[in-house]
Amino acid sequence: MADNLSDTLKKLKITAVDRTEDSLEGCLDCLLQALTQNNMETSEKIQGSGILQLFSSLLIPQSSCTAKVANIIAEVAKNEFMRIPCVDAGLISPLVQLLNSKDQEVLLQTGRALGNICYDSHSLQAQLINMGVIPTLVTLLGIHYQNAALTEMCLIAFGNLAELESSKEQFASTNIAEELVKLFKKQIEHDKREMIFEVLAPLAENDAIKLQLVEAGLVECLLEIVQQKVDSDKEDDVAELKTASDLMVLLLLGGLEIISLEKRRLHCLYESMQKLFEGGKGNVFQRVLSWIPSNNHQLQLAGALAIANFARNDGNCIHMVDNGIVEKLMDLLDRHVEDGNVTVQHAALSALRNLAIPVVNKAKMLSAGVTEAVLKFLKSEMPPVQFKLLGTLRMLIDAQAEAAEQLGKNIKLVERLVEWCEAKDHAGVMGESNRLLSALIRHSKSKDVIKTIVQSGGIKHLVTMATSEHVIMQNEALVALALIAALELDTAEKDLESAKLVQILHKLLADERSAPEIKYNSMVLICALMGSESLHKEVQDLAFLDVVSKLRSHENKSVAQQASLTEQRLTVES
Repeated sequence: MADNLSDTLKKLKITAVDRTEDSLEGCLDCLLQALTQNNMETSEKIQGSGILQLFSSLLIPQSSCTAKVANIIAEVAKNEFMRIPCVDAGLISPLVQLLNSKDQEVLLQTGRALGNICYDSHSLQAQLINMGVIPTLVTLLGIHYQNAALTEMCLIAFGNLAELESSKEQFASTNIAEELVKLFKKQIEHDKREMIFEVLAPLAENDAIKLQLVEAGLVECLLEIVQQKVDSDKEDDVAELKTASDLMVLLLLGGLEIISLEKRRLHCLYESMQKLFEGGKGNVFQRVLSWIPSNNHQLQLAGALAIANFARNDGNCIHMVDNGIVEKLMDLLDRHVEDGNVTVQHAALSALRNLAIPVVNKAKMLSAGVTEAVLKFLKSEMPPVQFKLLGTLRMLIDAQAEAAEQLGKNIKLVERLVEWCEAKDHAGVMGESNRLLSALIRHSKSKDVIKTIVQSGGIKHLVTMATSEHVIMQNEALVALALIAALELDTAEKDLESAKLVQILHKLLADERSAPEIKYNSMVLICALMGSESLHKEVQDLAFLDVVSKLRSHENKSVAQQASLTEQRLTVES
């Protein structure tokens, strides 16, 4: 075989130059047969013979041998060691040109060759993107959707290229969404649908393509899949149900949190989501709603996440609360209290948190018993659940004095918050715990709440929070500390002293980078601390007058005025 192969390669070199079609075809057939029998050994011989360099001149549309040459390249490029030689032989550019061929066999083998050469190489895939293969492949899919092999080749290519962020803009400029949804509707085989899912998932992470997929009717297709598979125990059906519901949630998850999103596209996404909501009467919304009481954990999860995503504007939130969604979510949580599904707990709490944002919903949700339902998860050791639990409670008590006081006097809750304030491995939980501690004081303005927090050791965390890198958290801490100093200074005095509050306030006032509101509230707090003999002495020892007097000329009028008042207070009390 080795001698025959060597002869074939020698003959191929001659015929490649002479362009004798019959002889060339015979040589190519022999090579393909040799590759079928022993791909690696044959590939090594091809590399050693220098024949690869001649292949670029054979990749011409008008030749009857072109498909076979592309096929040979595809076969040798299955071997990792042959990919760079293929690139060095200048094969990528002529192969890309061949994607404009009308011959379906040429297209198929060309796609295979490019796919194998660029396999697992982001730099080569990026090169293909820059050469404009994406619009070409999308066009091919639209023309040859009835050719199963070509369709599969396009889908594999899309799956690989869609992983690269640089591909998204090109995909968005084509009608990929329309073609994929059209193809998806025609597929009945699980494997084929799975291939399309693998392309859709990375594409749906892009907001522009997400909108196109929604408008092309993908959500309705996914709902149909869920309907078909929901009662099946087959492994493939269970997997497809999960994929379909996950993808649907991803489509509903708009870019409202992405600040850099262009306003026009943001508006389109918002309109698209509202179209599916249809004032709470939309078919998609109603179907999603029916998943929450389901016994299927995957559907419960998808339903709760979808509600959380619909709950991204006040109008939707108010409508859903008025139409009983809170009770459905509380029932769902109730089913997952003991050894429950953590992802379902997290999703349901996310939905409740979002629903609690509009002012008019807070009292309704409190009277519905949401606080009690949420507090059942206080013993959870799962940080994602803890994070959402804290966020939900914080939203609920915003400007709700009675609820804030009731929660603030709950010793178990406050002790748990103090414990989570030290969760250094989970910054989100730690931050939310601090914010809720502060919120309990700020919204209740209750002496009993302050006493509970002091007794539970929460003061030091509020003082530390005043040094946060986030201005909003600093401010919330300072306002809470000012209320503590105004209402229960005697109770908190020792804790404020040991937490070195006065030194921290001095640093905040002296730091030019401190925001105006931080300087303002720091001075308000200094004045409030003067009622304590020990803290008053600390203020005097640190020469606050020097720092404060400089702030009288601050560009912010409120800061300048407060500096004058604080200076007078410090002078009188000195």
